[in-house]
Amino acid sequence: MLQAIIIEDEKHSQATLNNLLNDYCTDIAVAGMASSVESAIDLIKKIEPDLVFLDIELHPGTGFDVIKAFDQINFEIIFTTAFEQYAIQAIKLSSLDYLLKPIAIDDLQQAVEKCKKKTNQTQYQQQMNLLLSELGQSNQEGRNICLATAEGIEFINEDDIVYCEANGSYTEFTFKDGHTLLVSKHLKEYENLLSPNQFMRVHNSFLINLREVQRLVKSEGGYIQMNNGSSINISPKKRDEFMERMKQRI
Repeated sequence: MLQAIIIEDEKHSQATLNNLLNDYCTDIAVAGMASSVESAIDLIKKIEPDLVFLDIELHPGTGFDVIKAFDQINFEIIFTTAFEQYAIQAIKLSSLDYLLKPIAIDDLQQAVEKCKKKTNQTQYQQQMNLLLSELGQSNQEGRNICLATAEGIEFINEDDIVYCEANGSYTEFTFKDGHTLLVSKHLKEYENLLSPNQFMRVHNSFLINLREVQRLVKSEGGYIQMNNGSSINISPKKRDEFMERMKQRI
């Protein structure tokens, strides 16, 4: 049985989540609730929970202010929010869990199941540090990103990516040093996550790092030659945009 606390600034949201956990996650025991940054910090220190459901929008303050109060995060966190916003982008980059309100039962159960698996504490702290760094970063290029693979979690820099290729419901990353990583998310996910000034979807199957382009070859139907020697198909509909983007980089 995992001890959990709910941090929500609206009483009806507290009650709704508590009821969902009671009905559909019977191995979770809600040990307390808080509605502000200060009360949340006090409650976490008092109870030392296994799991915290943390609302992003707390007034005044945010759920991230709660995280910043702890040098070490010794509990799992599932973020909750009613809005698709900049913070969700940072959470996704860090491969952390979040739930959009109204919370779907299946999403809740999946997030809880993931939290029940033992987490590498050092790795989890790195994910939190990456999240806080991303939230405070004004320059959106050259960011770090967290990739969850079948073997574990890897922290990489966007600049090290040459291209990403769709592989069914997976995405394969190819890096400058030649190694690859297969990640269980669609290419569309990374099209939305990676820096738009640096990356471009040039084909249904390919998302490329524009800084790693060597040249555009117009023969044989047209393809892009990357610095690592790879040939990337380009959709005819994307050629004009690609050429314009490359001019902007000169």
